[in-house]
Amino acid sequence: MDLKVYTASWCRDCFVAKRFLQQHSIPFTEVDIEKTPGAVDALLQNVGKKAIPQFVIDGKWVQPYKPGQGFLYEEMSALLGVATT
Repeated sequence: MDLKVYTASWCRDCFVAKRFLQQHSIPFTEVDIEKTPGAVDALLQNVGKKAIPQFVIDGKWVQPYKPGQGFLYEEMSALLGVATT
């Protein structure tokens, strides 16, 4: 599985998403939207807004959280095939 995570250093939801992946030993490539040229353009083109974090799993864009609800632990666990903690 090729997993990219679009993030920013100031994003609390991004921290939670990365911690989830690390806790489950899921390898990922971090794309910091403030440091990676073209990252914001990719977000806008694929999501329509600058919403982070975003997972890109084998080319498919997935938003792992919902505003007001936070990180979607159960949905992401099922999607990535890991046990819910």
